[in-house]
Amino acid sequence: METHVMKLLDEKFHFFNHTRFIEHDPIQIPHLFRRQQDIEIMGFWVAMLAWGQRKTIISKAHELIDLMDGSPYEFIQQHQESDLKRFETFKHRTFNGTDALYFIHFFKRHFQEYDSLETAFSLQYASEEDTVEQAINRFYDTFFNDEFAPKRTQKHIATPAKNSACKRINMFLRWMVRKDDAEVDFGIWHQIKPHQLVCPLDVHALRTAESLQLIKPGPTNWKKALELTEKLRTLDPQDPVKYDFALYGMGIEEKTIWK
Repeated sequence: METHVMKLLDEKFHFFNHTRFIEHDPIQIPHLFRRQQDIEIMGFWVAMLAWGQRKTIISKAHELIDLMDGSPYEFIQQHQESDLKRFETFKHRTFNGTDALYFIHFFKRHFQEYDSLETAFSLQYASEEDTVEQAINRFYDTFFNDEFAPKRTQKHIATPAKNSACKRINMFLRWMVRKDDAEVDFGIWHQIKPHQLVCPLDVHALRTAESLQLIKPGPTNWKKALELTEKLRTLDPQDPVKYDFALYGMGIEEKTIWK
C-alpha cells in the first residue's frame, strides 16, 4: 500500500474516532444507556434501521425508546400483551409494525435464556475462525428459528450466506467488539475479537476505498467486504475495522457541517 494512503487513513481514523462523532451518528442511541442489555438492544435495533438520512434514523430510534417507556430491557422482560399494540403503527421505510413486534419477540426469547446478545452470535463460536462470517450466519439462523418469524422480516437481517455485504450487522459488531481510548465503540463483547470483524461496506466506504485503490471496483457484497478487510489488515492485523471511521468519514465529510 502506498505510504501516503496509509498516512491518510491513519489521520482520518484519529480525526473521526472522536466523541464529537457520536452526536452526529446513530451510535448516539446506545450511548444513551449504561446497562449492557439496553446498549445491545438499542444498538442492534438502530443499526438495523440505519439506512436513509441519519437524522431520520435517530428520530425513529427515539420513537422506539419512547414506545418501550424509556427502558428497553425492562420493557422486553416485563411487557404485557396489551403493551404491544402501540408498535403496530411503527414504520421506518420498509420496516413496519410486524417487524418491530418480531424484534421484541426475539429479544424476549433470547434474554429469557441468556444475559447478552453476544451469545446469539458466539454460541459454539469457533475462535479459530478468521472472520465473523459464520457467526453472522449462525445469528441469522438463530434469529429466524421461530415459528412466529415473519418471512418479510428476513429482508431486514443480512447474512453472508446470501452474499450480502452485511453493512449494518458489521457496523453493530464493530460497536460491540471494538474498544479504544476514544470510547466511541463500546467494546462490551469479548468472545468475538476485533481482528475477526469485517469492515462495514456501504456506498460511501466503497467509493472511498475504490478511489484510494484499496479494492477493485465492484458491487457491495460479502466478497468485496472481505477484500477490503484483508487490505486493511495489512495496516493493522489486530484491529483492521478501525479504518471504517476513516472510510466512512471521508465518504461523507463533504456533506458534514462539523470539522
